[in-house]
Amino acid sequence: MSIFDAPYQDWLMRQQAAQRYRRLPADVAGDALNLASNDYLGLRHHPALIAAAQDYAERFGVGAGASRLLGDSAALYEPLERALAPLKGTQAALIMNSGYQANATILTALLDPAAIGRDPVVLADRLIHASLYTACRNAGVMPQRFHHNDLNHLESLLTRHGHTNSARVVLVESVYSMDGDCADLAGLIALCQRYGAFLYVDEAHATGVFGQDGGGLASQYPGQIDLVMGTFGKALGSFGAYVAGSRVLIDYLINRCSGFIYSTALPPPVLGAIGAAISLLPTLEPARQQLLQLASQVRDKLTARGFQTGKSSTQIVPLLVGGEGEALRLSHQLRQVGIIAPAIRPPTVPPNQSRLRLALTARHQPQDLDRLWQALDRLSPPRLSSVKEGVA
Repeated sequence: MSIFDAPYQDWLMRQQAAQRYRRLPADVAGDALNLASNDYLGLRHHPALIAAAQDYAERFGVGAGASRLLGDSAALYEPLERALAPLKGTQAALIMNSGYQANATILTALLDPAAIGRDPVVLADRLIHASLYTACRNAGVMPQRFHHNDLNHLESLLTRHGHTNSARVVLVESVYSMDGDCADLAGLIALCQRYGAFLYVDEAHATGVFGQDGGGLASQYPGQIDLVMGTFGKALGSFGAYVAGSRVLIDYLINRCSGFIYSTALPPPVLGAIGAAISLLPTLEPARQQLLQLASQVRDKLTARGFQTGKSSTQIVPLLVGGEGEALRLSHQLRQVGIIAPAIRPPTVPPNQSRLRLALTARHQPQDLDRLWQALDRLSPPRLSSVKEGVA
């Protein structure tokens, strides 16, 4: 027993009362239709990734043994980082251990007033990932949030701080993980250049799916974004993360980013799989097109059944239902018939915007979704008025 068990139990009971309690899901019996995976290109089962992981395990072992600054893994990392930089349109890249760790520790390092010589002002799209909010807290910076994808609101905040000696940092995602919509990167770049702001773009859900050779949306603007980060655990089918930017920026992070300095390096088998995925990306344009076409069909079919899908334009399709209880009910009903579609509730999404998050992959075929349509046709769609759009 912990001396804090009583207050923790009280907190958990409040979560249950608000229908925000989380449980680890049990396995679904039979052949499930998984609409919860971020393996957008289906690469985690690809023979090339499996073979590369096995080869690296046999040649280099299953663990790194130390952090990169102490170890002997340069020959494994440097080719991958040299391939990542041109893919993202930057001078250099650095591999990190996970997306959360990367965001939470990279941004904290960037916001150090002792390094940048000024106090930072963070302007964040209100729907950025929780890891970036964690980084701001760790840095002792209160981010000023602008309305989701609202460049006019962002410009008003940039103008407000235009006459101070602050270092302005803008945080966005290129594809938003819960809404499935895209940032206006061209507009963001223009604004940041006009006001001298640092632009930080999280590409976790765009890498592999968008851009030339799957380089992500940021790759369409080479040299125009100060920092781009992304992950290998989604469309690239493996594990880990990366950050890309100028050579000076990467050298600074090697020397200042605690998440890089004090973490044991990734296991060699993971690096083998990452290398195989990067090599495959240029060949996967048909899979990318098939994936986005399927997502468009899913949005159309959901809309025809009376569901809202917001402004999704990607492989992530939210089925908006409004209340937490309704989202849990619908998710449970689908799971009972072998369909995995998780309920997403506050605080992950704004109040009254609970949803099922449907994540499509290149392994899904249109006929696979027939199970979803049949199930939804047996259920009553939520009243459209139950979803409060609001300003996110």
